[in-house]
Amino acid sequence: MGFFGKLFDKKACDLCGGEIGLLGNRKLEDGNMCKDCAKKLSPWFSDRKKSTVEEIRAQLAYREENKKDVENFHVTRVLGRSSFVCLDEDAGKFLVAESKNFREENPDVLSFTQVTGCDLDVDEDQDEITFTNSQGEEESYRPPRYRYRYNFYMVIRVDHPYFDTMRFRLNKSTVEGAQTSGYGNTDPTRDPDYQEYWNMGQEIKEILTQARKDARTAAAEAAAPKAAVTCPWCGGTSIPDANGCCQYCGGSLN
Repeated sequence: MGFFGKLFDKKACDLCGGEIGLLGNRKLEDGNMCKDCAKKLSPWFSDRKKSTVEEIRAQLAYREENKKDVENFHVTRVLGRSSFVCLDEDAGKFLVAESKNFREENPDVLSFTQVTGCDLDVDEDQDEITFTNSQGEEESYRPPRYRYRYNFYMVIRVDHPYFDTMRFRLNKSTVEGAQTSGYGNTDPTRDPDYQEYWNMGQEIKEILTQARKDARTAAAEAAAPKAAVTCPWCGGTSIPDANGCCQYCGGSLN
């Protein structure tokens, strides 16, 4: 079979068995995957080409189970404007979605304890502002003036089997500002839009960092061996049960 024959040779998806159309193949380390199966993978996953068929099959099974977590997710707080960080503080979980109507997206649901770090990245681009002089030539101001453009990205590092970083933009459109020198000096970072997204990023960082700390502290306390105490109700020496009650009379030991 010649080159063009191999190019147009139809392949079958090793995951679902369906026929892969022209330009629809997503190569795996030891097989092929159709674009429909690829869409079901986590949006944060980036090692597809280095993954085996069995590894992808395991991830697709996890993604199906994740749908149950999405259905049971109860939003208590939403942060963000472009992408949304949704918190379920009662269950100690969070997700990042492209819209507030996230259930159709099947976003990965993670626990606060899976967060390993959180940062705000601010991307800055600048162009010099010039003017046309009396000879019709472009000339720099003295001192120079610049126009700035900013994009704000949240970076959440996590302990997860299929990805370790969740990076997403907070602002819907690029934040712009100009800086001049001398009389009328302005600082573009004091622009209200800049401040809004900066504060938003810091809020997300603080909330997730604190939530991670609280969840891990609670888990450590729950796992710690409980000491026997004297029950004030029956006088017996008892180890508190899961509800903090006496194992003999049921009275509260708190």
